[in-house]
Amino acid sequence: MSADMWSHNPASNYTPGIRLIGFKVEASDGHIGKIDEHTEDVDASYVVVDTGPWIFGKHVLIPAGAIVRIDVTDEKVFISLTKDQIRDSPEYDREKHRGDATYRGLLDQYYGHDHS
Repeated sequence: MSADMWSHNPASNYTPGIRLIGFKVEASDGHIGKIDEHTEDVDASYVVVDTGPWIFGKHVLIPAGAIVRIDVTDEKVFISLTKDQIRDSPEYDREKHRGDATYRGLLDQYYGHDHS
């Protein structure tokens, strides 16, 4: 993932103000869940995905830079990560991790390395 992983990719069709909550999320190798929350913070944008029963209700925070394309008509968000990368990512707990610099550093380290 690029060094600018916390910003939306201009090619993704992201438009500020778009409401992504409820959109289905497609990893590079299949469906992984739905968006539970998202931010538009400058240099700190992300989506939180509820993976549902796929990995037992785990929530994962995915940097906006992983979004490859947004299909507003079908309400789908396509990301550059694989199911394995998402399953193995640090779990997100809204109460503990929102605004936590240490957690963000953990994500920088996890998503900043090539896991393919």
